[in-house]
Amino acid sequence: MIKFDFKDRIVVVTGGTRGIGRGVTENFLKNGARVVATYASNDEAAQSFKVSLGELGENLDLRKFDVSVEEEVIAFYNYLEETYDKLDILVNNSGIRKDNVLALMPTDDWSRVMDINLKGTFLMSKLAVPQMMKNRYGRIVNMSSVGGALGLAGQANYAASKAGQVALSKSLSKEVGKKGITINNICPGFIETELIADLPAEQVKEYKKQVPLKRFGRIDEVAHAVLFLSSEESGYITGTTLEVSGGL
Repeated sequence: MIKFDFKDRIVVVTGGTRGIGRGVTENFLKNGARVVATYASNDEAAQSFKVSLGELGENLDLRKFDVSVEEEVIAFYNYLEETYDKLDILVNNSGIRKDNVLALMPTDDWSRVMDINLKGTFLMSKLAVPQMMKNRYGRIVNMSSVGGALGLAGQANYAASKAGQVALSKSLSKEVGKKGITINNICPGFIETELIADLPAEQVKEYKKQVPLKRFGRIDEVAHAVLFLSSEESGYITGTTLEVSGGL
């Protein structure tokens, strides 16, 4: 049985204060890591999350910036290097949805989803690699989605961005493997978070019918998969995708 131990590990979780990212952050903290959780806008919610953690919150560092803006990403990594002088694990979890049928989708909605979900993964990973190379060790986990393969109606932008994360990972894994860095994807299915909270009740009912386990997943079930791919024990797994989807 794997006993997760992330003591002395520095972990960055983008979008790490809500939804799946919040669950990932909490689970890393519970297993000894120092976590830098990023968020884009809601200061009050981020601070409330930190307070709710009690003593665990002492090992949580909150940083606010937009992962799709290169200058802000560079400034974040400068802070990270000056403060911690290393990076062990990066979880690219920041993601948004702006659903619409393709023929009616505003170009801005296409661009914003691609910028956050895919460009953000590119920028964060690009700057993570040099820091990880210094210690010849690193784990990068991208929070993709089964939507990238299923291509649900009304989600052309989201599906394209999530499929792009998987493709990016396959290429990057071949570039950095010899440096002791692995890069993998988690593809959640329908997970009980605010990201799907706006789905109509009838649509939720239909989606649950499609899931062999007949329920939506829990955040902790995704977080545990992230911790596995971030652990030392997963060192021979790279360039691959783990679905947490209830069998979709």
